[in-house]
Amino acid sequence: MRSVAVLAYDGMSVFETGIVTEVFGLPRPEFDFPWYELTICAETPGPVRLVGGASLHTDRGLDVFAAADTLIVPGVPDVRRETSPALAATLRSAHARGARVMSICSGAFALAGAGLLDGRRATTHWRYADVLRRRFPAVEVDADVLYIDHGDVLTSAGSAAGLDLCLHVIRRDHGPTVANTVARRLVVQPHRDGGQAQFVEAPVTGDPEDARVARSMDWALGNLAAPITVALLARQAHMSSRTYLRHFQRATGTSPIRWLIDKRVQASLPLLETTRTPIEEVATTVGFETAVTFRHHFTQTMRTSPSAYRRAFQTA
Repeated sequence: MRSVAVLAYDGMSVFETGIVTEVFGLPRPEFDFPWYELTICAETPGPVRLVGGASLHTDRGLDVFAAADTLIVPGVPDVRRETSPALAATLRSAHARGARVMSICSGAFALAGAGLLDGRRATTHWRYADVLRRRFPAVEVDADVLYIDHGDVLTSAGSAAGLDLCLHVIRRDHGPTVANTVARRLVVQPHRDGGQAQFVEAPVTGDPEDARVARSMDWALGNLAAPITVALLARQAHMSSRTYLRHFQRATGTSPIRWLIDKRVQASLPLLETTRTPIEEVATTVGFETAVTFRHHFTQTMRTSPSAYRRAFQTA
Protein backbone atom coordinates (compact mmCIF):
# COMPACT_ATOMS: atom_id res chain seq x y z
CA MET A 1 0.00 0.00 0.00
CA ARG A 2 1.39 3.39 -0.99
CA SER A 3 0.46 6.29 1.27
CA VAL A 4 -0.17 9.67 -0.41
CA ALA A 5 -0.54 12.97 1.46
CA VAL A 6 -1.68 16.24 -0.10
CA LEU A 7 -1.19 19.60 1.59
CA ALA A 8 -4.15 21.95 1.97
CA TYR A 9 -3.49 25.66 2.44
CA ASP A 10 -5.49 28.80 3.17
CA GLY A 11 -6.95 30.45 0.06
CA MET A 12 -6.69 27.39 -2.15
CA SER A 13 -9.00 26.36 -4.93
CA VAL A 14 -10.15 22.80 -4.38
CA PHE A 15 -9.46 21.83 -8.01
CA GLU A 16 -5.85 20.73 -7.62
CA THR A 17 -6.61 18.90 -4.37
CA GLY A 18 -9.65 17.38 -6.06
CA ILE A 19 -7.42 15.98 -8.82
CA VAL A 20 -5.31 14.20 -6.22
CA THR A 21 -8.41 12.93 -4.43
CA GLU A 22 -9.95 11.57 -7.63
CA VAL A 23 -6.82 9.73 -8.69
CA PHE A 24 -5.41 8.47 -5.38
CA GLY A 25 -8.30 8.70 -2.92
CA LEU A 26 -11.25 6.93 -4.54
CA PRO A 27 -11.52 3.15 -4.09
CA ARG A 28 -10.69 1.08 -7.17
CA PRO A 29 -12.59 -2.21 -6.79
CA GLU A 30 -11.85 -3.02 -10.43
CA PHE A 31 -8.26 -3.83 -9.43
CA ASP A 32 -7.27 -6.94 -7.49
CA PHE A 33 -4.56 -5.19 -5.49
CA PRO A 34 -4.61 -2.53 -2.74
CA TRP A 35 -4.92 1.06 -3.94
CA TYR A 36 -3.29 4.15 -2.46
CA GLU A 37 -4.17 5.55 0.98
CA LEU A 38 -4.81 9.31 0.73
CA THR A 39 -4.60 11.80 3.58
CA ILE A 40 -5.30 15.55 3.40
CA CYS A 41 -2.99 17.50 5.70
CA ALA A 42 -2.33 21.14 6.61
CA GLU A 43 0.56 23.02 8.17
CA THR A 44 -1.73 23.82 11.09
CA PRO A 45 -4.47 21.23 11.75
CA GLY A 46 -7.97 22.69 11.79
CA PRO A 47 -10.07 24.66 9.31
CA VAL A 48 -8.52 25.67 5.98
CA ARG A 49 -10.21 28.55 4.12
CA LEU A 50 -11.10 27.82 0.51
CA VAL A 51 -11.88 30.03 -2.47
CA GLY A 52 -15.58 30.85 -2.39
CA GLY A 53 -15.97 31.23 1.35
CA ALA A 54 -16.09 27.54 2.28
CA SER A 55 -13.62 25.75 4.52
CA LEU A 56 -12.06 22.33 4.78
CA HIS A 57 -11.22 20.78 8.14
CA THR A 58 -8.38 18.36 8.72
CA ASP A 59 -6.81 17.19 11.95
CA ARG A 60 -3.69 15.95 10.15
CA GLY A 61 -0.61 18.16 10.31
CA LEU A 62 2.92 18.21 8.96
CA ASP A 63 3.90 15.14 10.99
CA VAL A 64 1.44 13.01 9.01
CA PHE A 65 2.37 14.78 5.78
CA ALA A 66 6.06 14.02 6.37
CA ALA A 67 5.40 10.31 6.96
CA ALA A 68 3.75 9.61 3.58
CA ASP A 69 5.39 7.69 0.76
CA THR A 70 4.33 10.42 -1.69
CA LEU A 71 3.95 14.08 -0.67
CA ILE A 72 1.99 16.41 -2.97
CA VAL A 73 1.97 20.21 -2.74
CA PRO A 74 -0.89 21.37 -5.01
CA GLY A 75 -0.10 25.09 -4.79
CA VAL A 76 1.03 27.94 -2.56
CA PRO A 77 -0.92 30.95 -1.25
CA ASP A 78 1.46 33.48 -2.83
CA VAL A 79 4.24 32.74 -5.34
CA ARG A 80 6.21 35.74 -4.02
CA ARG A 81 6.12 34.66 -0.38
CA GLU A 82 8.85 32.57 1.22
CA THR A 83 8.12 28.93 1.96
CA SER A 84 7.55 28.52 5.68
CA PRO A 85 10.56 27.04 7.51
CA ALA A 86 8.39 24.24 8.89
CA LEU A 87 7.13 23.17 5.46
CA ALA A 88 10.59 23.48 3.88
CA ALA A 89 12.10 21.31 6.62
CA THR A 90 9.29 18.75 6.25
CA LEU A 91 9.84 18.47 2.50
CA ARG A 92 13.60 18.15 2.89
CA SER A 93 13.41 15.48 5.60
CA ALA A 94 10.80 13.44 3.70
CA HIS A 95 12.88 13.62 0.53
CA ALA A 96 16.03 12.65 2.43
CA ARG A 97 14.40 9.46 3.74
CA GLY A 98 13.33 8.47 0.21
CA ALA A 99 9.80 9.82 -0.13
CA ARG A 100 8.51 10.95 -3.52
CA VAL A 101 7.77 14.70 -3.56
CA MET A 102 5.41 16.22 -6.14
CA SER A 103 4.00 19.64 -6.96
CA ILE A 104 1.07 20.86 -9.01
CA CYS A 105 0.97 24.36 -10.51
CA SER A 106 2.45 26.91 -8.06
CA GLY A 107 3.37 24.15 -5.61
CA ALA A 108 6.76 24.16 -7.36
CA PHE A 109 7.59 27.29 -5.34
CA ALA A 110 7.38 25.29 -2.11
CA LEU A 111 9.68 22.60 -3.51
CA ALA A 112 12.09 25.27 -4.75
CA GLY A 113 11.97 27.00 -1.38
CA ALA A 114 13.01 23.73 0.23
CA GLY A 115 15.97 23.46 -2.15
CA LEU A 116 14.67 20.30 -3.82
CA LEU A 117 14.75 21.81 -7.31
CA ASP A 118 18.27 23.26 -7.24
CA GLY A 119 20.18 22.16 -10.34
CA ARG A 120 17.11 20.41 -11.77
CA ARG A 121 14.61 21.03 -14.54
CA ALA A 122 11.22 21.94 -13.14
CA THR A 123 7.96 23.33 -14.39
CA THR A 124 5.03 25.35 -13.09
CA HIS A 125 2.12 27.25 -14.59
CA TRP A 126 3.36 29.31 -17.54
CA ARG A 127 2.11 32.50 -15.83
CA TYR A 128 4.51 31.90 -12.92
CA ALA A 129 7.54 30.66 -14.86
CA ASP A 130 9.37 34.00 -14.94
CA VAL A 131 8.75 34.54 -11.22
CA LEU A 132 10.16 31.09 -10.47
CA ARG A 133 13.26 31.87 -12.56
CA ARG A 134 13.85 35.17 -10.81
CA ARG A 135 13.31 33.86 -7.29
CA PHE A 136 15.22 30.61 -7.74
CA PRO A 137 18.01 31.05 -10.32
CA ALA A 138 19.45 27.62 -9.45
CA VAL A 139 16.32 26.00 -10.92
CA GLU A 140 16.19 25.24 -14.67
CA VAL A 141 12.61 26.30 -15.41
CA ASP A 142 10.94 24.68 -18.43
CA ALA A 143 7.65 26.46 -19.09
CA ASP A 144 6.66 24.31 -22.06
CA VAL A 145 6.13 20.82 -20.69
CA LEU A 146 3.09 19.47 -18.82
CA TYR A 147 5.19 17.72 -16.18
CA ILE A 148 8.75 16.68 -15.34
CA ASP A 149 9.66 13.47 -13.52
CA HIS A 150 13.06 13.09 -11.84
CA GLY A 151 11.95 9.96 -10.03
CA ASP A 152 12.19 11.41 -6.53
CA VAL A 153 10.94 14.92 -7.35
CA LEU A 154 8.14 15.65 -9.84
CA THR A 155 6.63 18.98 -10.93
CA SER A 156 3.66 19.78 -13.16
CA ALA A 157 2.33 22.80 -14.98
CA GLY A 158 -0.88 24.66 -14.20
CA SER A 159 -4.05 23.13 -12.81
CA ALA A 160 -5.21 20.32 -15.11
CA ALA A 161 -1.60 19.33 -15.86
CA GLY A 162 -1.66 17.95 -12.34
CA LEU A 163 -4.00 15.28 -13.67
CA ASP A 164 -1.46 14.41 -16.37
CA LEU A 165 1.20 14.05 -13.68
CA CYS A 166 -0.98 11.92 -11.39
CA LEU A 167 -1.85 9.57 -14.25
CA HIS A 168 1.85 9.41 -15.12
CA VAL A 169 2.57 8.32 -11.55
CA ILE A 170 -0.08 5.58 -11.83
CA ARG A 171 1.52 4.51 -15.11
CA ARG A 172 4.94 4.43 -13.44
CA ASP A 173 3.72 2.53 -10.38
CA HIS A 174 1.30 0.07 -12.00
CA GLY A 175 1.88 0.16 -15.76
CA PRO A 176 -0.08 1.55 -18.72
CA THR A 177 -3.08 -0.80 -18.49
CA VAL A 178 -3.98 0.35 -14.98
CA ALA A 179 -3.34 4.01 -15.85
CA ASN A 180 -5.55 3.73 -18.92
CA THR A 181 -8.33 2.17 -16.83
CA VAL A 182 -8.18 5.04 -14.33
CA ALA A 183 -8.16 7.58 -17.18
CA ARG A 184 -11.28 6.00 -18.69
CA ARG A 185 -13.05 6.18 -15.35
CA LEU A 186 -12.11 9.87 -15.15
CA VAL A 187 -13.22 10.33 -18.80
CA VAL A 188 -9.88 11.89 -19.78
CA GLN A 189 -7.05 11.06 -22.15
CA PRO A 190 -4.53 8.69 -20.57
CA HIS A 191 -1.72 10.72 -22.14
CA ARG A 192 -1.97 14.24 -23.57
CA ASP A 193 0.30 15.25 -26.42
CA GLY A 194 2.35 18.43 -26.41
CA GLY A 195 3.24 20.90 -23.68
CA GLN A 196 1.62 23.88 -22.07
CA ALA A 197 3.04 26.31 -24.64
CA GLN A 198 -0.06 25.55 -26.69
CA PHE A 199 -2.19 27.11 -23.91
CA VAL A 200 -0.28 30.37 -23.49
CA GLU A 201 -2.59 33.31 -24.13
CA ALA A 202 -2.85 34.02 -27.85
CA PRO A 203 -5.57 35.43 -30.05
CA VAL A 204 -8.02 32.89 -31.47
CA THR A 205 -8.82 33.58 -35.09
CA GLY A 206 -11.55 32.44 -37.42
CA ASP A 207 -9.21 32.52 -40.38
CA PRO A 208 -10.29 29.89 -42.93
CA GLU A 209 -6.61 29.35 -43.74
CA ASP A 210 -6.15 28.09 -40.18
CA ALA A 211 -8.87 25.52 -40.89
CA ARG A 212 -6.89 24.37 -43.92
CA VAL A 213 -3.81 24.01 -41.75
CA ALA A 214 -5.86 21.95 -39.28
CA ARG A 215 -7.05 19.65 -42.06
CA SER A 216 -3.47 19.11 -43.20
CA MET A 217 -2.53 18.19 -39.63
CA ASP A 218 -5.38 15.67 -39.47
CA TRP A 219 -4.13 14.18 -42.73
CA ALA A 220 -0.61 13.92 -41.34
CA LEU A 221 -1.82 12.15 -38.20
CA GLY A 222 -3.47 9.55 -40.38
CA ASN A 223 -0.30 9.03 -42.41
CA LEU A 224 2.52 9.23 -39.88
CA ALA A 225 4.33 6.23 -41.33
CA ALA A 226 4.61 7.88 -44.76
CA PRO A 227 7.37 10.34 -45.75
CA ILE A 228 5.93 13.80 -44.96
CA THR A 229 7.55 17.09 -45.95
CA VAL A 230 6.53 20.71 -45.54
CA ALA A 231 5.82 20.84 -49.27
CA LEU A 232 3.48 17.87 -48.99
CA LEU A 233 1.66 19.39 -46.01
CA ALA A 234 1.36 22.67 -47.88
CA ARG A 235 -0.21 20.87 -50.84
CA GLN A 236 -2.73 19.27 -48.50
CA ALA A 237 -3.65 22.78 -47.32
CA HIS A 238 -3.62 24.17 -50.88
CA MET A 239 -0.96 26.73 -49.98
CA SER A 240 2.57 27.54 -50.99
CA SER A 241 5.21 26.23 -48.60
CA ARG A 242 6.09 29.74 -47.47
CA THR A 243 2.47 30.66 -46.74
CA TYR A 244 1.89 27.33 -45.01
CA LEU A 245 4.88 27.80 -42.72
CA ARG A 246 3.63 31.25 -41.71
CA HIS A 247 0.09 30.08 -40.94
CA PHE A 248 1.23 26.90 -39.21
CA GLN A 249 3.51 28.87 -36.87
CA ARG A 250 0.74 31.34 -36.10
CA ALA A 251 -1.84 28.60 -35.46
CA THR A 252 0.31 26.25 -33.37
CA GLY A 253 3.28 28.19 -32.05
CA THR A 254 5.73 25.70 -33.54
CA SER A 255 7.04 24.50 -36.91
CA PRO A 256 5.48 21.68 -38.97
CA ILE A 257 8.58 19.50 -38.65
CA ARG A 258 8.82 19.99 -34.88
CA TRP A 259 5.12 19.21 -34.53
CA LEU A 260 5.46 16.13 -36.73
CA ILE A 261 8.42 14.82 -34.71
CA ASP A 262 6.47 15.23 -31.48
CA LYS A 263 3.46 13.39 -32.90
CA ARG A 264 5.63 10.53 -34.12
CA VAL A 265 7.31 10.23 -30.73
CA GLN A 266 3.91 10.19 -29.02
CA ALA A 267 2.66 7.56 -31.45
CA SER A 268 5.58 5.33 -30.45
CA LEU A 269 4.68 5.32 -26.74
CA PRO A 270 1.93 2.64 -26.84
CA LEU A 271 4.20 0.38 -28.89
CA LEU A 272 6.98 0.74 -26.35
CA GLU A 273 4.64 0.38 -23.37
CA THR A 274 2.66 -2.66 -24.44
CA THR A 275 4.66 -4.60 -27.09
CA ARG A 276 8.09 -6.09 -27.63
CA THR A 277 8.29 -4.82 -31.21
CA PRO A 278 11.97 -4.14 -32.03
CA ILE A 279 13.02 -0.49 -31.77
CA GLU A 280 13.90 -0.44 -35.47
CA GLU A 281 10.37 -1.54 -36.37
CA VAL A 282 8.80 0.93 -33.97
CA ALA A 283 10.81 3.70 -35.63
CA THR A 284 9.57 2.91 -39.14
CA THR A 285 6.01 2.26 -37.97
CA VAL A 286 5.69 5.83 -36.70
CA GLY A 287 7.52 7.40 -39.66
CA PHE A 288 11.18 7.81 -38.70
CA GLU A 289 13.60 6.83 -41.45
CA THR A 290 16.05 5.09 -39.13
CA ALA A 291 16.25 3.86 -35.55
CA VAL A 292 19.12 6.30 -34.97
CA THR A 293 16.91 9.26 -35.91
CA PHE A 294 14.09 7.89 -33.75
CA ARG A 295 16.36 7.45 -30.73
CA HIS A 296 17.73 10.99 -31.14
CA HIS A 297 14.32 12.68 -31.28
CA PHE A 298 12.79 10.40 -28.64
CA THR A 299 15.57 11.25 -26.18
CA GLN A 300 15.25 14.96 -26.88
CA THR A 301 11.49 14.86 -26.33
CA MET A 302 11.12 12.35 -23.48
CA ARG A 303 14.48 12.89 -21.73
CA THR A 304 15.12 9.13 -21.82
CA SER A 305 15.89 6.53 -24.46
CA PRO A 306 13.22 4.32 -26.09
CA SER A 307 14.77 1.23 -24.51
CA ALA A 308 14.83 2.78 -21.02
CA TYR A 309 11.25 4.00 -21.44
CA ARG A 310 10.16 0.47 -22.45
CA ARG A 311 11.98 -1.11 -19.48
CA ALA A 312 10.38 1.30 -17.03
CA PHE A 313 6.84 0.59 -18.22
CA GLN A 314 7.14 -3.11 -18.87
CA THR A 315 8.87 -3.67 -15.54
CA ALA A 316 6.06 -1.73 -13.86
